[in-house]
Amino acid sequence: MRRWLMRRWLLVSLGVALLVVQLLAPLRISATPALAPALDPARAQALPHSHLSASIPIEQQPFYGQLEEVSRKWSDVVLDQVVGDSPRATLINFYAVMAEVGHRSQRLSQPATLRREQLSDAERREQIDDTDLLFHLAVKALDASSFPESVRTDMAEEAAIQLKHVLDYVFTHSRTPLAIPDALEMRQINDRRASPADLWRIPGTAIALTSVQEGDPENKDYLFSAETVASIGEMYREIRDYPVIAQPFATPNFYKNFVYTPGYLVPPGWYLAFSPSLRRMIELPIWGQTLFQIACAFLALVIFLILFGWLSLQLLNTYRRPASGAGAELASGSEESGPWKRDAIAWRRFLLALPILPLTRFAKYLIDDVVNFTGMPLVVFTYLFFVIWYLAAGFLAFYFFEAVGRSSSEVLARMRGGSSNLQLQRITNFVMPLCRAIGALASVALGYRLLIVLGLPASTVLAFSAVPGLAIGLGASKLLGNLFAGLSIQTDRPLRVGEFCRVGDNLGYITKIGLRSLELQTLESRVTIPNAVAEDATIVNYSLRDRRGQLRPMQGLELRLQLEGQFSPFQLEQLLTQTRRFLATVPELQHPLVTLERRAEDGSLGLIAYATVALHGWEPYLTLREQLLVRLEELVERAQLSEIPLGLSYSTTPEQLQAIPALMREVVEHDPALTFHSCRMERIAAFSYDHVLEFSASHLEHDDFEESLHDLNRRIIEALALRGIEIPFPTQTLMVSSSDAADA
Repeated sequence: MRRWLMRRWLLVSLGVALLVVQLLAPLRISATPALAPALDPARAQALPHSHLSASIPIEQQPFYGQLEEVSRKWSDVVLDQVVGDSPRATLINFYAVMAEVGHRSQRLSQPATLRREQLSDAERREQIDDTDLLFHLAVKALDASSFPESVRTDMAEEAAIQLKHVLDYVFTHSRTPLAIPDALEMRQINDRRASPADLWRIPGTAIALTSVQEGDPENKDYLFSAETVASIGEMYREIRDYPVIAQPFATPNFYKNFVYTPGYLVPPGWYLAFSPSLRRMIELPIWGQTLFQIACAFLALVIFLILFGWLSLQLLNTYRRPASGAGAELASGSEESGPWKRDAIAWRRFLLALPILPLTRFAKYLIDDVVNFTGMPLVVFTYLFFVIWYLAAGFLAFYFFEAVGRSSSEVLARMRGGSSNLQLQRITNFVMPLCRAIGALASVALGYRLLIVLGLPASTVLAFSAVPGLAIGLGASKLLGNLFAGLSIQTDRPLRVGEFCRVGDNLGYITKIGLRSLELQTLESRVTIPNAVAEDATIVNYSLRDRRGQLRPMQGLELRLQLEGQFSPFQLEQLLTQTRRFLATVPELQHPLVTLERRAEDGSLGLIAYATVALHGWEPYLTLREQLLVRLEELVERAQLSEIPLGLSYSTTPEQLQAIPALMREVVEHDPALTFHSCRMERIAAFSYDHVLEFSASHLEHDDFEESLHDLNRRIIEALALRGIEIPFPTQTLMVSSSDAADA
């Protein structure tokens, strides 16, 4: 539906455009700009005859003989230069060359002339090249420094043609002989001046030639001054409607042919093949251009914007995070997928931005040289294309250095023998900020260059350059402090990405180290710490490094358990043995260490277990920590239960007491997972013989140990009952005095 509407809209627009052309065609001038007559009869009749009769013909001017001689020289040889060491040399050379260029372009633009001379395409192309060469030499006689650099060449070429028309008028309407000074006469003029100046002005005009060039103090050649070139458009508009007096060097239609036809100086062959009626239709002037030029420029601009928009859209798509596919792998950062493919994304952005530069240049070439836009429309299009080109160049420079940084990071990681995401991330965090800083500086330099190209004075650009320094001096001191602190951290490397550290009061994993700040993933949130703060803070790095700089950082894992109650030396020994045996079976732990400590505050004992682990992130860290804590609590309970107190009544005979250790050994060793250590009478209590049974267990699971302990207790009760050994009930003695009995 949308395509049908677009096609219908285009057809309607085309029909309206053709209707407007047919309506306006009868209203236009009878002669097209390309075929306009040399004289305007109405204007010529309005001029007083006295004005024309009072003017000195160019053939009677003092310089005419030299002009003819110079003209013959330029018609044969095009290897000389137009500018000379005197106003006479430059002015006569310029006028003769521009006349030759105007005559050649007029001749090469007439299909009838080409057919009469029977020029081949190669011969015509050769003559056009010679004409272009002459024209470029003539344009060099103009000081176009007053024009913005972006449009300097185009405006200088247009000004050169306008200046030729102004000189046509000046040389044929002067009422006094024009004595153009040579080098010797120029020195004599300066001798008569109160303030000598290397400048000469054509009498009665604002056209001046000078050898004073800004930025070139050694220059001795005379050029048309920058003020003259800047105001030549106004001069041309003042005299363009006056009739052109016929003379050998006059080129009445030079500027109109240049403006109203495509091509550079000479229309292309395909355009000259159009019929005269068609050319009269498409050369309708609109805003200083023709209908044909506007239509071609509009078409070129639409095609350019479509291609530019498509490239920009593709570039923006590289920043989107797809839901699946390779892009999803990149977003998830999976092993050997995401981080190792970011260089491909960076180079893709560079390659998408790269075609914009030649595309912009080509579009400007089409509108400027092929379509031949002139005047203010050309200035607007030129500014637009230069802005797009320099902005695209700025992005391209940034993307280039980012892609170089990504690729160099991967190369350095491969050279160091690494293939993990963490190793690549560490190198990237060091390389990428430097590459991005270089890319940003290149982009800023291109931005300043754009300001100069658009015509901003160099002094103003320097003032803009001072703005960053002023900003740094007033409010960016902290930024500089963080930058230098970041360089210090990157150099000294107290921290590395992936390490488990405490920075000040924040504990967590280092996820990023930039030039301004570092990121710490704590248990609660992600904390951004300025580098200056991190440099001044106390840093506790729990991660271990080896001399080879192993790829997976090893962090310390410390567990502390406070032992409640009283533990015998045997229980403590069992606790240490069981803990060491358990930690040795955990594959995530390396170099486990177990020890005891007694706290100075309350004298209580504590168990300390320490090991190194290769973990990244809070989730695996907390999972392993929880498993170890639960297991250590079970081992503490097992150690507490490894001693069984056994109280025997006073009715137990000495023979029975002598057999108790052997009996307990038999009972314990009935379970192969239990090992008997000793059974000793610890003390003779007030109402029982207190024994202590010590054993150890080799169960891997705590539930199995509890089941085994349950069976052991039952066997102890059964063995004592079979031998008639009693376990006494708890007893309590109540002493009653006689007075208490009497009272009762």
